[in-house]
Amino acid sequence: MTQDIRQRLIDACRILDSEGLGDLTRGHVSIRMPGDPTHFYMKPHSRGFDEVTLENIVICNLEGEKVGGGGRKHSEVYIHSEIYKARPDVNSVIHVHPTHAVALSSSGRPLRPISQPSIAFCDGLPVFDETVDLIRSQPMGAGVAKSLGSHKAVLMRSHGVAVVGATVDEATILTILLENACQIQLLADAAGSSTFEFPDDDIQRLHRNTTTAEQYSINFDYLARRTLRSSV
Repeated sequence: MTQDIRQRLIDACRILDSEGLGDLTRGHVSIRMPGDPTHFYMKPHSRGFDEVTLENIVICNLEGEKVGGGGRKHSEVYIHSEIYKARPDVNSVIHVHPTHAVALSSSGRPLRPISQPSIAFCDGLPVFDETVDLIRSQPMGAGVAKSLGSHKAVLMRSHGVAVVGATVDEATILTILLENACQIQLLADAAGSSTFEFPDDDIQRLHRNTTTAEQYSINFDYLARRTLRSSV
């Protein structure tokens, strides 16, 4: 099981890389350790998403300390450790710097339910705006976790996003959907977006149908297969 979870982390990293969400070596993914909610696996520092291996994955505790693994700990580990402290329901955290999500966060405009990807976040998308700096301390990580609250993701103004899930499948797919949603909205706004939005019951129905564990896993597995094919 341990190796399976670590391989799932590697798959998530490769998927995010294939989607153009690596930002050099700066993005990171973690998964809470099965059977031990006080520890988590995490992508190592100084490595790109395409360079993560079973040997260099890092093990950290909820204080943000490295306790195992062959790689170097990310300085922004506190995004992960503080969210895990605050959210027992979360088993995976992703932090990346998607171009369109950063642009939308910088604009100060909220994400609107004008596309299918955006519907995943119709229950709220908060913004962390305490700093644009790297999250290199427990108090700063706690601030991100507080802004996230009970939601699926938080925009970090002019910096990036933190996205969570009950599984790494969920967190990965939501990260991709969030960037797609922000891109669509920016394009629509640039074109002179209309104010039309579908009725709330229509939006809620689509939200229920698409934000399921089965949907997350189906799409994660597809992207993992596609990434494997492209690497052969």
